[in-house]
Amino acid sequence: MERFIQFNDEKIDSFLYMQLTDLAKTLSKNKEMEVEFGPFSYLDRGQQKVFVSYFWDHRPAFDKVNGLKSDVYLRAIGSLHCTDYEQVRQYVREVKKTSISSFAKQLFVLAEDLRLEDICTRLRPGTKRSFAIRRKLYKQHFRTQMNANLVKSVLTDALFCKIYLMLNAESPLEAAESLGEKLDSVFPFIEQTLLPILDANSTSDVSRRCLQVVEVLDELLEKDMLNEYFHLPETVFQLEDELSWKDLKRMDPLECHNRTEKKNDDEDLMEEQFQTWHRETKDKGKSFLQFDLDQGSKSDLLGDGVREGDVEDQALGIVQGSSQKSSRHDFSSLEAEQMRDTKKQTGKAEYGKENRFAYPVFKRAAIPRQEEILHYQQLKSSIAPLKKKLKKLITEILERKNSHPRNHLHFGRLDKNLLRYFLEEQPRLFYKKHQPSWEIDAAFALLVDCSASMEDKMNETKLGITLFHEALKSVKVPHEIAGFWEDANEAIPERQPNYLQTVIDYSSSLNPPSGPEILQLNAEEDNRDGFAIRIMTERILRRSEKQKFLLVFSDGEPAALNYAQNGIIDTHEAVVEARKQGIEVINVFLSKGGIEEGQKKTIENIYGKYTVLVSNVEELPDVLFPLLRKLLIQSI
Repeated sequence: MERFIQFNDEKIDSFLYMQLTDLAKTLSKNKEMEVEFGPFSYLDRGQQKVFVSYFWDHRPAFDKVNGLKSDVYLRAIGSLHCTDYEQVRQYVREVKKTSISSFAKQLFVLAEDLRLEDICTRLRPGTKRSFAIRRKLYKQHFRTQMNANLVKSVLTDALFCKIYLMLNAESPLEAAESLGEKLDSVFPFIEQTLLPILDANSTSDVSRRCLQVVEVLDELLEKDMLNEYFHLPETVFQLEDELSWKDLKRMDPLECHNRTEKKNDDEDLMEEQFQTWHRETKDKGKSFLQFDLDQGSKSDLLGDGVREGDVEDQALGIVQGSSQKSSRHDFSSLEAEQMRDTKKQTGKAEYGKENRFAYPVFKRAAIPRQEEILHYQQLKSSIAPLKKKLKKLITEILERKNSHPRNHLHFGRLDKNLLRYFLEEQPRLFYKKHQPSWEIDAAFALLVDCSASMEDKMNETKLGITLFHEALKSVKVPHEIAGFWEDANEAIPERQPNYLQTVIDYSSSLNPPSGPEILQLNAEEDNRDGFAIRIMTERILRRSEKQKFLLVFSDGEPAALNYAQNGIIDTHEAVVEARKQGIEVINVFLSKGGIEEGQKKTIENIYGKYTVLVSNVEELPDVLFPLLRKLLIQSI
């Protein structure tokens, strides 16, 4: 499927992302710390995330990398260990009473970041270069913004820009622009109050001086800031120790104030009809069978009307408390073969944090129909020359390897040529014959992307897979072929079924009749590549062969529910994990009509240099042949 116009087609550099993540984990000494891109840079201690800013995008690579690193330094070294969160909460409470709360919060973040920057450079001198670049780019940005704000008469924003330039100025003339007579008259006070912040020792010093400036400007400024240059996330700094017993008690009033009448214990009980209609519930709402706590009548249940306990209460409590969600699931829509191989996983990060709600559904190949067998025979005949050529080459290499003995050894069989005994100080006079071995010690696995975008490439892909299967079968190399996709219709945020259809497995891969099952692969729905690679990694690691290869046939970047740009990073992590365990992961990128530069860069970010780009999918067998030959020779 050709994409003529792409909007907002931003791609994350997975190598840079992982570098920033490792940096954040190392500096924070927390292996759970994550990095996430956002409009502003800040630290979320509760979620254990360092947010780095989009401000550094679309800049030269050197400036972008150092800008992002400076965000990580500020948060993982400074904000995490050196910011007093209680002082920040108190400051936010105070500035909310003013009419320029946005200006006040951004002023605090600016001043606190300058203090933290000084701490970072003292503790980690290697960060000086990144902070120097950060300061240079921010000065250029605020100088431009100040001129634009002055033209638009947005004086509060212009004042903030001038304060930034003043605090980072290398000469007194850098922030000399006039903001009007009223603000110019108060600017010496601002300068005198804020400059000592550069030598502040704590968050309280910063908040105290910022409050002094805010109290004066609250009377002079008519409007709050229009733009947001720095962000103070209030939710990050509250709810840690502010909850009290009063907060847990009900404080909202009832909608009505009628009170139930208190009855005497001796009063006879009368049966009467209970009306479900009530004046408070006469208006139908969106809730169904929901009891609202702010409705009903007042009673003295918590006073004199408390019911005495009963011996049966405890038994009932035990029954209710021990009830659990059943581990069984409704698989009525699956075939019997699928039901046996279905594993459900919810909430666990066994296959990566992006796949904690994904679970595999293993689908077996059906018995081939007669038309599939006939069609497969046609495919076999079209790739027969390549298969024959490959088999002949591998056979010759194996024969040559087993016929040539190893000479010049210190022990073994005595060689007939003893001349080296008289010519060398430490002669090697022995040789050994190779043990005859006609098997290649390797196992292959092939993952086929069965997403909807493969619709126009699936026929050519099946031809390439046929070459893969027949060539390996001819040299007796065990292999497995599986297609993967995610069911987009059934996928929800808490449950994402991912199908793996195994058409050729290791036990049947060398059987002569095997092969027509490949034709059962079809274009389906979405593709969650990282999840499928981890599943296939588990399966190939069970093999005892010395060499293990995993080939991934795909036509683009991963795309599934909640798996957009994060899918690129997750797939790259899956590839790295597989390679660490000794599996060579190679991508065969399929295209029909050329490969865009953005697609090429994305695939390189995921698989590195181990990528075979096929610009015309019809040439797949010719491209796949030298790849197979190289991998098989490597395994001999």
